[in-house]
Amino acid sequence: MESTVEKQVEIAAPVAKVWDALIDHEKFGAWFRVKLEGPFEVGKVAQGHITWPGYENLRWVATVKEIVPEKLFSFTWHPYAIDPEVDYSGETPTLVEFRLEVTEAGTRVKVTESGFDKVPEARRAMAFRMNSNGWEQQMQNIKEYVLGAK
Repeated sequence: MESTVEKQVEIAAPVAKVWDALIDHEKFGAWFRVKLEGPFEVGKVAQGHITWPGYENLRWVATVKEIVPEKLFSFTWHPYAIDPEVDYSGETPTLVEFRLEVTEAGTRVKVTESGFDKVPEARRAMAFRMNSNGWEQQMQNIKEYVLGAK
């Protein structure tokens, strides 16, 4: 089984505008569908409530790892941690990296989530499949958000 999800999208907008949608916690929340409690800070836990229909009862928790302006934003989290009865804290989290690149058309956003090989075997395949589909959708969400933003 694969251990890394990679998705990308090209957005006809300047890197600065795409970066703002990615790093501003309220804008990130608008397209990612999570209401975050505060800004992203390296080394700090970012958390809030998921606003995606059907998942509103879940908390979103991630630890910010790296912020390189207009280039890289990364965090770790527990993929597809949707059972409120399960304590996922003992699991090794996956690493999510958003990389921005200037292109002729504007900006390429590439998201990579790695470390699925460390997810417990009992939920590994489902977590990989759900997040692979999820990142496909999120790439469209950020594109639509940026292109619709003023």
